[in-house]
Amino acid sequence: MGVPNPQSTVRRWRIDDITPDFQNYGVWDLPTPGGRDDFPRLVQLFAGGTTADNPSRIARLLFAIRWKLGALLGWDDADSGIGRRVDSLRSRLPADLRRAAPGPAFSTLPFTPVFLLENESAAEMANSTMHGVLHLRWVPDQRGADGGQNAQGDADGAYHGQLAVLVKPNGLFGRAYMAGIKPFRHLLVYPPLLRGIGREWQDLSAQGSGGTA
Repeated sequence: MGVPNPQSTVRRWRIDDITPDFQNYGVWDLPTPGGRDDFPRLVQLFAGGTTADNPSRIARLLFAIRWKLGALLGWDDADSGIGRRVDSLRSRLPADLRRAAPGPAFSTLPFTPVFLLENESAAEMANSTMHGVLHLRWVPDQRGADGGQNAQGDADGAYHGQLAVLVKPNGLFGRAYMAGIKPFRHLLVYPPLLRGIGREWQDLSAQGSGGTA
């Protein structure tokens, strides 16, 4: 948990057909054990999240610096967002996904929901540096060597979430920016973020069962 999981990219998801021009910037197993029907709870956890919740003081500082720079340099201006600089991915959706509910609105994070299925959801954001997708999946704990579900994983009902980050950089500046922040994301931001998600998940699970965290 908490490290890129290349095997999880073997399976093809609906988002893959919608974002062929996006790059996969990593897939992480989430410390969110649950049952087959617990995926909506994971989606709600992310929709209610905020960068201020990151357990790492360094990560919170990095986010604060990023938002400040974005405000000063205009990276996050409305003209660079969804529906202005780039079209929403909802315009690419096939008919069945357009009919489905896009998912819950994000309370703080600058993401807009794209689609929500029983085991997969996508939300997007855009600024001057990139057009990005936060992709959540709900997968069985037990997986075969080819990345597919095996009988034991389906039988015992043990599942967990995965987080994938898909990005389309905006030109040379966007590619340089994404390359520059990569070590910070992988070393300082994602590890404590995933630990925090695990703690929040445990708290939600304890509340749902009537127990204590």
